[in-house]
Amino acid sequence: MDDLLQEFIAETRETLEALSGEIIAWEAAPADRERLDAIFRFVHTVKGSCGFLDLPRLARLSHAAEDVLADVRAGTRVPDRALVNAVLGVVDRIGEIVEAIDAGAALDDTGEDLLIAALAGGAADVVQAAAAPVAPRAQSRSVRLNVELLDRMMSGMSDMVLARNELSRRLRSAEVDPQVEAALERMSATVADLRDTVTRTRMQKIDALFSALPRMVRDTAAGLGKSVMLQVDGSEVELDREMIEVLRDPLVHIIRNSIDHGIESPAERRAAGKRENGRLIVSARQSGNQIVVEVADDGRGIDVERVIRKLVKQGRDEHALRALGDRARLALIFEPGLSTKDEVTEISGRGVGMDVVRAAIEQIGGRVELHNDPGRGLRILIHVPLTLSIIPTIVVGAGGQSFAIPRQAIEEIVSERSDAIRVDRIGSAWVVTLRDRRLPMIVLADQLGLNAAPSGYPMVAIVSIGEGSYALRVDDVLDNEELVIKPAAPAIMATGLYAGQTLPDSGCPMLLLDCAGLARDAGLQFERAREIEEEHVDDPMLDDGALALVFSDLDGARRAVPLEVVDRIEKVAAGALHRSAGRLRLTIDGRIMPVAAIDGADPKRTGSILRLRDGLTEIAYAIAEPADIVPLPSALAPASVPGPVAGVALIGGEPVEMLDPLWLFAEHGEEDAVSDAPPLCLLAGAETGWLATFIAPLVEQAGYRVVSALAPGDRAQVVLTLDDEPDQAAVEAAPVVRLRSRKRGGPDGSIYRYDREALLGAIARVARGGGA
Repeated sequence: MDDLLQEFIAETRETLEALSGEIIAWEAAPADRERLDAIFRFVHTVKGSCGFLDLPRLARLSHAAEDVLADVRAGTRVPDRALVNAVLGVVDRIGEIVEAIDAGAALDDTGEDLLIAALAGGAADVVQAAAAPVAPRAQSRSVRLNVELLDRMMSGMSDMVLARNELSRRLRSAEVDPQVEAALERMSATVADLRDTVTRTRMQKIDALFSALPRMVRDTAAGLGKSVMLQVDGSEVELDREMIEVLRDPLVHIIRNSIDHGIESPAERRAAGKRENGRLIVSARQSGNQIVVEVADDGRGIDVERVIRKLVKQGRDEHALRALGDRARLALIFEPGLSTKDEVTEISGRGVGMDVVRAAIEQIGGRVELHNDPGRGLRILIHVPLTLSIIPTIVVGAGGQSFAIPRQAIEEIVSERSDAIRVDRIGSAWVVTLRDRRLPMIVLADQLGLNAAPSGYPMVAIVSIGEGSYALRVDDVLDNEELVIKPAAPAIMATGLYAGQTLPDSGCPMLLLDCAGLARDAGLQFERAREIEEEHVDDPMLDDGALALVFSDLDGARRAVPLEVVDRIEKVAAGALHRSAGRLRLTIDGRIMPVAAIDGADPKRTGSILRLRDGLTEIAYAIAEPADIVPLPSALAPASVPGPVAGVALIGGEPVEMLDPLWLFAEHGEEDAVSDAPPLCLLAGAETGWLATFIAPLVEQAGYRVVSALAPGDRAQVVLTLDDEPDQAAVEAAPVVRLRSRKRGGPDGSIYRYDREALLGAIARVARGGGA
């Protein structure tokens, strides 16, 4: 009988966890026959088991509930709020009695008659008076085997996988009998099946954690006079059973905080232009060897200033708190004893808060991550390890070390030598263009602080995470292997860059990269659709698909230019620009390039140039530094007069001047376009040494190529000579500009060799086809 009773208790517990959510869903959709049948079957099963096990109190409650639900199924009762409250009260009482039976504790029958009366049609306030606080649920595992035995099974399975990998590697490097290869394939298949089976013995769907949330959210919101809609995603994700138990209390605490602190009252939400009903999303997903549980609400977010004021009242140094970075100030919410509530309630205000949540998560090798959007909501991500897992990975090299990346996170791997990929540097950031797809790039060796030089040609892996995709540059791709992943040391896991450690068949320990953690550490920002918005609102200010580059200009103003005309951005040294022949010029790629700039620009502030192309012509525009790439606004307040600025647009809520590419190309393109072959100037005569020393730098700064001898196939546009007549056969009758040594010359049209303006003017006329 004891075995039967324990089986009844275990099954009733599991069903009760799922049942509260079913009742809430049934209240929202009374016509849902399937949920009504599920609830009816539960109370019917409890009633039948109670008669066999001699549990009269449970039998009486379940019988009353069964009668009422039978009337609802028959259509003679309507499942209004009072009836649902009564059914929930009975279900709670059944749970209390089951826990009391398991603990061997006495439990009086106070209020059970009122519950049965409420089922029969009593007032709703009777149910509230009768409902007693639910007793703390006893920690229980439904694993029928000893946990240590399961751990030994998992460890043995891991060793078997590693041995299989090593055997396979050794056989690949030698000539092997086909029958041996066939035997290895059969063994590999068997090991894979055993691996899945053993792994599942400790795994349980996270629905066991999520199923009780609808009831808790309903009751908490009702107690605070709020209305909250709950959305649960990812219930099919599997996690270690013990991990589920550890996560239960932190998750409950976070959700209650979201409802109490985050989601505003209906009146506050109306005043803020929001829907009266708050939205709360609880989801789970697997990321490598981790499970990410996310709680997102559309409330007020964290008021960091209020947190700082509270801590200052507790004696903290206000100057030190305000000197912290954004992420560190947000993390102040984890300070022990902190509560942003001014009054103590049943839910909050006691100072036992997020510090306890973080401590519980960190004890199991996890971490808590906050994403705050003041006035719009808060996202809390809980990263926890799977404790032990065998996953397919790609092994990569960076800085002379090896790292594993979950295979499921990699979309594709491309050699940097491929014609399909282009790598550019925008300011201090790397950007990859892969088949018209533009992605930010992380250099793994640099991100991890590894300085060893790569060998060969780098590879670029396109990595996909929940928020978006990015490119990861590695030195080499080494292997494709199934690896046993275990949690790494707490100090390593706390960095947020790694998801665990492994021991491959090479015997050298290796770390598994956390792809989302790398993106976060590199400061990548992804445009992530906000799931808490029910309706997608199109912004008429955004032109579909068009982008603009925002930058700091040389006069200190923020400006933008359509990204379509930006061919690339190149860093230049401070002071690289110089004014020559009446305009700014820059020596780059072995030639002199004319540079456009805003009026009043200070060339000394130049940090980069924009190389703009319209398909035929290239011009350069000097800037201080690039800032961001944003959607191109379609609404533009036009400038009053034509010029380099086309008008003003709102970007990020701030007015930003937009450059006019048409004006820039019209003004600078035809005359100052940088030709692939700038005019060639030949130094000739007996004094080519003097010409090369004094004249060549001046002419090169003006945008010409200067040579002392023609290469095969070259033809000079201008010939420079000092006093002497050049060999006309050598220059193929090219126009000649003669320089004289004396300041006062004769009528031969020669130019005094130190008259800079006259010299450059003569060369320009000759190059355009005029006479000297």
